[in-house]
Amino acid sequence: MVFKTKKELKSVQADYVFEISWEVCNKVGGIYTVLKSKASQMVNFYRQNYYLIGPYFPEKIKGYFQEETSLPEFKNVFEELEKRGIKCYSGKWLIEGGPNVVLIDFKNFWPKINQIKAELWQDYKIDSLESSYDFNESALWARTTGLFIEEVSKIPKFQKKKIIAHFHEWLSGTGLLYLKKNKVKIGTVFSTHATVLGRALSWHNIDFYSKLVQIDPEKESVKRNVKDKHQLEKITTQNSDVFTTTSEITALEAEYFLGRKADFLLPNGLDLEKFLNFEEIVSKHQIQRERLKEFLLFYFFPYYIFDLENLLFYFITGRYEFRSKGIDIFIKALSRFNQKLIKNKSKKTIIVFFWIPAAVKEIKPELLETKELLKDIKDSLEEVYGETREKTLYAIVSGKKITEKALFNKDFSFELKKKLLKLKRQGLPSLTTHNLHNSQDLILKSLQECGLNNKKDDKVKIVFYPIYLTGHDGLTNLNYQESVQACHLGIFPSFYEPWGYTPLETAALGVASATSDLSGFGRFYQGLTNSKKQSGIFLLKRFNKTDEESIEELSDFLYRFSQFSRKERIENKIHARKIAAKAAWKIFIKNYLKAHNEAVRKVYEN
Repeated sequence: MVFKTKKELKSVQADYVFEISWEVCNKVGGIYTVLKSKASQMVNFYRQNYYLIGPYFPEKIKGYFQEETSLPEFKNVFEELEKRGIKCYSGKWLIEGGPNVVLIDFKNFWPKINQIKAELWQDYKIDSLESSYDFNESALWARTTGLFIEEVSKIPKFQKKKIIAHFHEWLSGTGLLYLKKNKVKIGTVFSTHATVLGRALSWHNIDFYSKLVQIDPEKESVKRNVKDKHQLEKITTQNSDVFTTTSEITALEAEYFLGRKADFLLPNGLDLEKFLNFEEIVSKHQIQRERLKEFLLFYFFPYYIFDLENLLFYFITGRYEFRSKGIDIFIKALSRFNQKLIKNKSKKTIIVFFWIPAAVKEIKPELLETKELLKDIKDSLEEVYGETREKTLYAIVSGKKITEKALFNKDFSFELKKKLLKLKRQGLPSLTTHNLHNSQDLILKSLQECGLNNKKDDKVKIVFYPIYLTGHDGLTNLNYQESVQACHLGIFPSFYEPWGYTPLETAALGVASATSDLSGFGRFYQGLTNSKKQSGIFLLKRFNKTDEESIEELSDFLYRFSQFSRKERIENKIHARKIAAKAAWKIFIKNYLKAHNEAVRKVYEN
């Protein structure tokens, strides 16, 4: 990429930017996606003066990191740090933009952990005496990033330059604090994507947004066993030159829990150039929908049949966070939605996929068996396809009635009926594709308690698909994007969601979605539209609402969407795509530049 205008070139005030995160070349959660998807935009503005710093885990970087020795300016830095037990690797992250990367191997630095923790107590009263391994590991690594940047600042080439170090999440906190304590002249930006305490409270099913002013963060952090992480996050926030959060909703909790109002909001965007145009979206939807329908033939049809031409696919996806992701109210809303469809004698069948990974043993054996039986039937039909096509054409031209007898010979029909009899099953289709390790799985238990059992008369039918969608799972064999493209609606009724990539990504794929006003993206979308008539993306109200109110609103929406005409569903696809275009990185990246520029102003211009 190149700069489009002189104005854009002048908008960059930092000479060098180092972006530090535990998730550089290390896929753990959503920050990995943030860094990866915006990298090309960062390189666009900072070019070769942009560096990402992460941990070195050799088993995780294969295929993603290409080691190079093309950063000679760091040669002496690497040698100095190696004397202290810190091994650095430089190279490229093999993603769009090919950003410079420094990965730090800190395993030989472990003897310093107690010293680091002692200093955290002496300097900031951060109590990490009884901290868990994950706190110690990240604190150790982050300190090495601070040491690295300090050494870089001593290089003659860098001494007269404006340098920004942008730290992400509490895991990188000890690096920022080291720079501040040692008065290294570096502009620092700290971003929290979700507060430690906010996550902990939501995990314990506490509606803290409605009672923020009543919460004592310090007492709650002790009660929720996150005292050390909360303290580190808070002190890092207060010592950074510029403090940022992902969204308005996260800024709200950060101001109460961390004691500082965010200087900037840095929403997460998408690289829309990687997504299909609308004509391709429509074509892909038709193709992938037919593949999902074939899956239904061996999942449901051995037990009973329903009209495949009057069918809608809904889905929910994300981490297995039953309360935070709104899975709890979604299941209850589906139950009411099902009863409403039955009561109104709807001809629609709604297949709802739960693409939520869980601990699995194996694919259910009976499902693999029915899949093989269906494949056998399909292969048999392929063998006589040419002959059957000719007989069909002859029957049409001759004006004869098209019957089984007219299309197939007697022996073939007899063998086909035998195979169909083998395919038939007694009982009900399973709620899940896999046998799970947890016999008391919360999703399955809740589905059963709400009467969603995949009965023949149910209009809402469930498929809990508890694995990552890789494209070669032995069932649908669709990857994540293909699976979403096959659907009509994604539902993400989150109770706690600092941003929320999934509804945005769903919209970019040309699929309508519902999100929550307790999610960062939901708040962003709320600011885009003043119209009460929503289209493409629908906003579920959960802020200051009881679960009962949200369940009723969600069930009404699920029903209303099911009644849309094909034309209305296409209109929603178009609007969803248009909304996604307003959250592109080429727009959002300017917020990062503003944060970096403000750090430059505070450190280098005052």
